[in-house]
Amino acid sequence: MNEPLAERVRPKTLDEYISQHHLVGEKGSLTNQIKKGIIPSLILWGPPGTGKTTLANIIAEQSKRPFYVLSAINSGVKDIREVIDKAKQAGGLFTAKNPILFIDEIHRFSKSQQDSLLAAVEKGWVTLIGATTENPSFEVIPALLSRCQVYILNAFGKADLENLIKRAMEKDSLLKSKNIELKETEALLRISGGDGRKLLNVFELVVNSEESDTIVITDELVLSKVQKNTVLYDKTGEQHYDIVSAFIKSIRGSDPNGAVYWLARMIEGGEDVKFIARRMLISASEDIGLANPTALVMANTTFQAVTSIGYPEARIVLSQCAIYLATSAKSNASYMAIGKAQQAVKQTGNLTVPLPLRNAPTKLMKDLGYGQEYKYAHDYQNNFVDAEFLPDEITGTTFYKPGNNAREKALSDFIKNRWKTKYDF
Repeated sequence: MNEPLAERVRPKTLDEYISQHHLVGEKGSLTNQIKKGIIPSLILWGPPGTGKTTLANIIAEQSKRPFYVLSAINSGVKDIREVIDKAKQAGGLFTAKNPILFIDEIHRFSKSQQDSLLAAVEKGWVTLIGATTENPSFEVIPALLSRCQVYILNAFGKADLENLIKRAMEKDSLLKSKNIELKETEALLRISGGDGRKLLNVFELVVNSEESDTIVITDELVLSKVQKNTVLYDKTGEQHYDIVSAFIKSIRGSDPNGAVYWLARMIEGGEDVKFIARRMLISASEDIGLANPTALVMANTTFQAVTSIGYPEARIVLSQCAIYLATSAKSNASYMAIGKAQQAVKQTGNLTVPLPLRNAPTKLMKDLGYGQEYKYAHDYQNNFVDAEFLPDEITGTTFYKPGNNAREKALSDFIKNRWKTKYDF
């Protein structure tokens, strides 16, 4: 039998499904919907090997609906349209039992591919279930995202992963034919990186590598059977997120040695150079910002450079940028400012734009007072005029508070000189 262990023991019902109790447990947000067969179009977002595909299969089986599968890796717009045509014929329109279209790695779909799904989802020809390891807010187009519910799958904990192994030992006929003692699990869990599918397949590899039918699973045995490079870095698994987190926190913490070490871990693991550079771009603005505006220029130049040259030379450029960012002055004032402004918008709603600030492209608008009393700053001394640029309801609100560094102290002096006591510093 060539089918991997993870496939052979894939759960078929909710009772067999391990973990994700917040979704499919007794009080889970999806439990009743699945049991009743009333399923909305949804996006399952979570790390690799946490049961996204399995859950989609269970939903289809439980609701007794036709089930179509597409992979974003090898499917184009033509494939999508063919499946939608089949789904329309199989399910009929606007029925409670319309077919389910499952798309694995939906974040890899281009905008045009995602656009081709819109009508089918909106008109009820299919119920879409998308699976993604990336944040759908960034990877799924807004029009499609607004038509779907997003459900987050959590990474497996230690107990979940151990239960996966024990369940496989109980359910799989090949494993049951052997006398297996699970003495130690630390190496298995570490190698899996929280990926249930990888865990089961590594476990099977270790078991099959032993000639005897009596097998004692120890950390030493596991490490001796599994190639060392599998434990270094998994660019699609949990370490992908943990190591880049350590990298960014080292930069934020002004430790160039930590930054270079975690950078090396990603480089040795074959991480995408654009992913690393993109994270430094974010850090340059979020963690350094106006304390050193050149950091953003440096990070953007790094992104362009590594995109052009690739490995192995890109490692030098990445290292230079990482060290520069780590040793730069730090400020999150811009990051905090937009957060406070967004919160104010959420709390106060769409406040009216003051008349002097409005655009007046037509005579009617001018007659209504649009743009009147606006004072053109360049007509005044120091290119400044004491006017109001916020809605009346939030006048004087301070969103940006300069950080405690040389460059932003100068900005603070500039603002105080112009606005006196209007804004709180």
